[in-house]
Order: sequence, then C-alpha cells, then structure tokens
Amino acid sequence: MSKLGLVLEGGGMRGAYTAGCLAWMIDQQLEVDYGVGISAGAVNICAYFLKDKTFLHDIMVKYMSDKKNVGWIPLLKEHRYVGYDYMFDHLLPEVVHFDVSPLREEKANLEFGIYDLNRCQTDFYGSESLDDGLRMIKAACTLPIAGRIVDYQSHRFLDGGISVMIPLERALEKGCDRNIVIITKPEGYVRKPAGAFMRWLMKFNYPHYPKMVYDYTHRHENYNKQMARIEEEVKAGRSVLIRPSKSIPVKRFSGDPENLKKLYELGYQDMEAHREAIFALRQSGESSDR
Repeated sequence: MSKLGLVLEGGGMRGAYTAGCLAWMIDQQLEVDYGVGISAGAVNICAYFLKDKTFLHDIMVKYMSDKKNVGWIPLLKEHRYVGYDYMFDHLLPEVVHFDVSPLREEKANLEFGIYDLNRCQTDFYGSESLDDGLRMIKAACTLPIAGRIVDYQSHRFLDGGISVMIPLERALEKGCDRNIVIITKPEGYVRKPAGAFMRWLMKFNYPHYPKMVYDYTHRHENYNKQMARIEEEVKAGRSVLIRPSKSIPVKRFSGDPENLKKLYELGYQDMEAHREAIFALRQSGESSDR
C-alpha cells in the first residue's frame, strides 16, 4: 500500500518557515500517513498532527525571538546560550499550553529523532514516547554546547540533528514511497565543516563521548549524503522538496519578530506555489492503491 510521508528538518528559529508550510497543509486539510521531524521539526511535527495553527504560529513566530530564549539572559540564568529550560519548562507548557497528550492517546503516526549518548546514535521515538513534561521533545531540540544534556529514564539525550538532519531515510524505512520534504535552507546553501574552535570546544566539553563529537564535527558529510538522497527521490518523482524561495535574515539562534513573520508567510506562499506538485504526489498514491 502506498504511503505519503512528511519529513521535517530542524533549523532553530528557521523553523518558522516550516511552521508556515504546515499551516498551509492544515488549511488544505492535507493529511499524511506518517510524519518525522528533527530538532525544531520535532515540535513542528507535533503541532501539525494536533492540527493547531495557533501553536505553529505562536511557538515559532510570536515567542521564538524572546530574549529569554537566546542570548545573555539564558547565559546568566542557565549558563547556556539557549534557554531550553525556559522554553520547555515554562514557555511551552505554561504560556503556549502545548499539550501533546492527545497525540499519545490517539497513537499519532509520527516520530522524532533524538541522539542517545548511551548508544551514540540517533534513534527515533513515536507518539507513545511523548511525556506531559515535554522532556523527550526538549531532548530532541537540545544542541550540544548550546544546552545541557537531557537525562531522562536512564538515558542521556541530545538533538538528533547531530547525525541526522533531514530524516528522509527514516520515512522510507517506515514504508513511505512518496514524501513531502520541508527544509529551512534556500537553494545553494552549503553546509561547511566544523571550524577548529568548534572541534576543540566539542572535544573539551564531551571527552567521554568521542563518537558523538565525531558525528557532530562531520555533520556536513551526513547532510550532503541526505540531500543527495532527497534529490534522487525528487528526480524520480517520488518526493516534493520545499525550501525557502528567497533568503530572509533569520539564523538558527537569531531573528527578530518581523523577519520570523516574513519567514512564516514565505513558507505558506511556497507551499501554495508548489500546490500542483504536492497534490499530484498525493493523488499518485491514491491511483496506485486502486
């Protein structure tokens, strides 16, 4: 049986683009058989399956640029550059009221990637793993150096993007022969190797996890391999790739509310521009099932 998958990259604040894309999908009542997200994509995939545009907009546009999330305030309060404690212990549960329990109860067919330091690899967890305290989603989004290792249920976790940035392979493993892939970098983006300072910083901070350090400092190689596979699938007509059609000055850890809003709106507009290809992909699966 043909299955339609949804594959989401992370990107920190650039996740506002993905949020706009997903808002379009909700408006079009476009359903998928399976969804998978990495890093910020883990939050977005949950919001999409909840079919809540308010979550998508408020999390990625309204609150993401809050000074308590990134910069000096979390550096002083949490001793890390990104305020993951503030985001996942206060902002999401108490301000945004981000409730993932319906996904767990409905057994939503979604997954998110987390790098397990016990195994030194990215593993994928389903909706049954979503906890009310948002610890698993927090783990999925916590980058090395930027945040502390998340200890939960005898595991030590970090962002799955350490080794898997665009989880198309996972969607294929789950039987999705057609996929909508949403990434947050514009055409022409080239992921550069980690610089000498970052390589030193990783080795200094994680001396007990040499495999994780290796994976992180070689992310550019994995990214290129993952993009090459996506391009193969697109060329074969089995996937549609959605990416920003123009550059808007929003980076992983920096972006003002105005530009985040523009990026969100761009995501919505880019999906509309790809409407024909997206619905053709969906209908091709319906035809093959007859």
